[in-house]
Amino acid sequence: MEQMAREEFARLPETFRALCRDLVIRVEDFATDEVLKKMGLESEFDLLGLFEGIGLPFQSEGDVARMPNMVWLYRRPILDYWAEHEETIGTVVSHVLIHEIGHHFGLSDEDMEAIEASVA
Repeated sequence: MEQMAREEFARLPETFRALCRDLVIRVEDFATDEVLKKMGLESEFDLLGLFEGIGLPFQSEGDVARMPNMVWLYRRPILDYWAEHEETIGTVVSHVLIHEIGHHFGLSDEDMEAIEASVA
């Protein structure tokens, strides 16, 4: 799934990828209990992905060294979602990537739909 995520990320428009310079994409089976609790989720299957980091609007040149921005893809919830829907696994992974990165940068749902349509 990590390789698939990299491939899907590479298919995104350059303008979108440029906003994600130094972005790290990680795949784990599930979100941690701490993340689930913080988000108020009851089931580990309720979260497909998560963006962690400092968004571009909040970064400054004077920032001290910080952790890289990360997108977490949660393998088991993604596979569970895929099994219950008619989309391809690549489409699901691409959607999660766009959604997590897009909301972090303040993009609207319409902006994200346009980006998704451009890679379909």
